[in-house]
Amino acid sequence: MVFVYEKIDNHSKKTCKLDIQHTIFVNKERTVDFQMTKGITDILKNDGNADDLAAFVQEKNLPVDDIGARDLAEEILRNPPKQGYLTISNALQWRLQYGRVIQEAGEVEGVDRVR
Repeated sequence: MVFVYEKIDNHSKKTCKLDIQHTIFVNKERTVDFQMTKGITDILKNDGNADDLAAFVQEKNLPVDDIGARDLAEEILRNPPKQGYLTISNALQWRLQYGRVIQEAGEVEGVDRVR
């Protein structure tokens, strides 16, 4: 579940109000990174192999060594992912950006607008 809200603080009362603006259910198969799954899908559509996928994984700076990248590539070939709809930034900390999931809610199977 993704809850997008505006937080309004009341400092004098030491309280806050959350104004829920979007509530979206994202099926577990759609919770992966949009750009990563788009790249994987493109590689697979172009008859890419495990070497292509391993290079892509390493290019994206995932925290895996060469052996881990190769294992992941082979798993991707056995079980290709569905297109994800979240944007995940792993700069200094893992952060979720939810603009795309708000935009696609109700338009894509597995990304449903609840409110």
